[in-house]
Amino acid sequence: MPSTNYGTGRRKTSTARVYIKNGSGKITVNERTLDEFFGRETGRMIVLQPLELVQMQSRFDIDVHVAGGGITGQAGAIRHGITRALIQYDETLRSPLRQAGFVTRDAREVERKKVG
Repeated sequence: MPSTNYGTGRRKTSTARVYIKNGSGKITVNERTLDEFFGRETGRMIVLQPLELVQMQSRFDIDVHVAGGGITGQAGAIRHGITRALIQYDETLRSPLRQAGFVTRDAREVERKKVG
């Protein structure tokens, strides 16, 4: 089992590359802490959902690189990436994460403007 697990998450136009490794629960997003990166509580809550579901909040150090889209899209992309990295770490976590709806990518995109 590798010491670092990786997951790519996407939501709307945002893409997140998530690396998890055993540690104390420190989360960095684009070289900033989670609290610095997300000013609003909702973004932080979305990111932490998969970890809280499987009770592993303080078990991993998570390093995230996210680009594109807005705050909500980036939070959703990070959540998707964390979910995929957790599944790579332990395949038995797939079932509870799938039941919560975190494994499936949210395919909704902005619809184009029409004439008229």
